Amino acid sequence: MPRDNDLAPPEVWGGIECTVNRVGERYHDQIQRSGHADRPGDLDRFAALGVRTLRYPVLWERTAPDGPATANWSWADQRLERLRSLGINPIVGLVHHGSGPRQTNLMDPSFPLLLADYAGAVARRYPWVTHYTPVNEPLTTARFSGLYGLWYPHQRDARSFARALLHQCRGVVLAMDRIRETTPDAKLVQTEDLGKVFSTRLLAYQAKFENERRWLTYDLLCGHVGPEHGMWDYLRREAGVTDDELQFFADHPCPPDIIGINYYLTSERLLDERLALYPASTHGGNGRHAYADVEAVRLRPEGLAGPRALLSEAWDRYHRPLAVTEVHNGCTREEQLRWLLEVWDAAVQLKAEGVDLRAVTVWALLGAFDWNTLVTREAGHYEPGAFDLRSPEPRPTALARMVRDLATAGESSHPVLDMPGWWRRSKRLLYAHSLEDTSPGRPQRLAARPLLIAGATGTLGHAIGARCEVRGLAYRLLTRADMDIADPGSVDRALALHNAWAVVNAAGYVRVDDAEREPERCFRENTEGAAVLAQVCRARGAGVVTFSSDLVFDGRQREPYRESGIAAPLNTYGRSKLESERRVLGVHPDALVIRTSAFFGPRDRHNFVTLALRNISAGRRFAAADDSVVSPTYVPDLVDACLDLLIDGERGIWHLANNGAVTWADFARRAAELAGFDGSLVDGRSMESFGLAAKRPGYSVLGSERAGLLPPLEDALQRYVHEAGYVGSPEVRVGERMEA
Repeated sequence: MPRDNDLAPPEVWGGIECTVNRVGERYHDQIQRSGHADRPGDLDRFAALGVRTLRYPVLWERTAPDGPATANWSWADQRLERLRSLGINPIVGLVHHGSGPRQTNLMDPSFPLLLADYAGAVARRYPWVTHYTPVNEPLTTARFSGLYGLWYPHQRDARSFARALLHQCRGVVLAMDRIRETTPDAKLVQTEDLGKVFSTRLLAYQAKFENERRWLTYDLLCGHVGPEHGMWDYLRREAGVTDDELQFFADHPCPPDIIGINYYLTSERLLDERLALYPASTHGGNGRHAYADVEAVRLRPEGLAGPRALLSEAWDRYHRPLAVTEVHNGCTREEQLRWLLEVWDAAVQLKAEGVDLRAVTVWALLGAFDWNTLVTREAGHYEPGAFDLRSPEPRPTALARMVRDLATAGESSHPVLDMPGWWRRSKRLLYAHSLEDTSPGRPQRLAARPLLIAGATGTLGHAIGARCEVRGLAYRLLTRADMDIADPGSVDRALALHNAWAVVNAAGYVRVDDAEREPERCFRENTEGAAVLAQVCRARGAGVVTFSSDLVFDGRQREPYRESGIAAPLNTYGRSKLESERRVLGVHPDALVIRTSAFFGPRDRHNFVTLALRNISAGRRFAAADDSVVSPTYVPDLVDACLDLLIDGERGIWHLANNGAVTWADFARRAAELAGFDGSLVDGRSMESFGLAAKRPGYSVLGSERAGLLPPLEDALQRYVHEAGYVGSPEVRVGERMEA
């Protein structure tokens, strides 16, 4: 008869990205960069998700950089004691992609003994800790440090790779010996990034080699690397490893109590000798053949082998307890949800089939920094996780809700899960010689419920539809004929027809000066329409997003306006937007209201920057206000942030604008400079000189007390200049701007 535990789903574990790697003489510390080093309250946030096991760092480089005798345990004391009081079992990590303190490194023969000394000190300090990962991903770290030269000590040869790997694995064995002197029942949770390599027929030998190499960490620890092992000749002949070094592992087996599989969308690779088909950045070789090394998901028609297949391989090879010890996707919010659920489903199925699969670990609960460059530099690239750190306090995302659902109920739902992840869609195939996508997606429960977008003829509506297309979000872009937002019956029929889960209101009256002449029409479209839409959405249980403007402010202050700032519009358009905010939130308190400012985007031929560059590139002078300070907003950034907030279930007023304050004239000059044109062709003038009907505030820069979600204006403008063309009508209305 099956035991109750056999019928239960896997546990949900958590982890924080805690890499402390060394590049040259500089250490890159993810714990410090995430702020977790100084924010003990994070542990309570994790506990609130239902997580009862947490991969947690007590890292050698941070705790005892000069050896255990002078270790500073204060940080670890506080954190581990809090975990203990919360009922969370820590899996303590000692080295996470590191090379150790400065007095040692992965090539140092004393590295294993020094690590063991530190491990023994940790165990004596915390005898109640039962689970350890002395070294995270030894094989991956050895590749990055000894084979690719990315991390310290920046070597690029087989001997250095093997030396780094063996020293780390020997360190694991000796560390567990020392730990078990204090805690005899201590468990080894050994993690490794387990991918898979595919290839053309010519390179099948290289794929076979790499697919055998990926198991080396576990095989060494299990004492399985002998003369009959597939890597024996490579280690002995090419890597210069001695018999005695390999015999050590046979004589001192330290098999993992739990085999921890770290698996990413990029973990599966494909090798192809046809270099001309791929960008130079993918080119490499093995001394025998040159080839491109690309992400398999971008090329193979069959798609990924996937988590189920790779976990099954690990089970068949070792028949030891398994756990997925890292699940993370540095992508848009819905793709993070889809990836976690795909891995979870695979784990649930395997456990039901008899595989001893203990847990799925939501990695990077706090997100990660600069892994797009493999942490070789600090460029500020941040990937949110279950919490988004761009708010004053970590803000739970939709992923946090999924973690809580899985931990407490074993299942989770969200409308965006009805569509497959990008790795299951044909658009994932980047190369022309890829065949039609035949990869299976996650079985669909129902037809995907769409997101309705009101405003099919407008710049913003088109931009939202385009991003939904790219992000794999089901949507319907509606004209006024499809849905008149000011007509309750029309809105109700549209929501019922499409079974929409939410509506984005990108419709409305945007002609700021004309609004002074036709206020009734402006208020009908901006205020009455938004309120009607919100009321019907509330009645049908649908979410709603609507847009407001920086023109709700009067410009009297000279610091960025935040969400709680006092609104006092100067013109009809601003009043219509302020009243729409009040009415929308009055009838639908869960509505999301986005205040934004001065759109510019690569596919809008009539926005301010495009008009400026069109004239300046032709050698014509361009007039712009030099006494009005704004915070321009790059439409692609705005749309992505809005969709993420909607998926997260956020509500209330949010300010979204690229971080920066600039006059219209300086905005045009900077765009011209970045495009390689003459910025002196911009003539600065007063706003009053344009004779516009509507009064504008002299300062309407938007800041936020809730989150800084959009990148800096300079970054956005550089991307705009790169992505946009300058062909079009030379007609210019110098006082026009795109309003929210």
